[in-house]
Amino acid sequence: MFKAEFPIFDKVEVNGKNATPLYKFLKSEKGGYFGDAIKWNFTKFLVNKEGKVVERYAPTTSPLKIEKDIQNLLGSS
Repeated sequence: MFKAEFPIFDKVEVNGKNATPLYKFLKSEKGGYFGDAIKWNFTKFLVNKEGKVVERYAPTTSPLKIEKDIQNLLGSS
């Protein structure tokens, strides 16, 4: 319908026993305020180039509010 010119991925589970390995890892490294479960879409994880989860952000956190964290991580503050 939208004529995407990039790979589109299937829906994956992010919680429970069928959670994908990526989300199991992310949540094990940085739990949320109310436990490890992802409560809603748009939960954000900031990962450094070594694969360490640096921070987890709530779904309501605007991408613009994490810009400084990203710049600091990239060394271009």
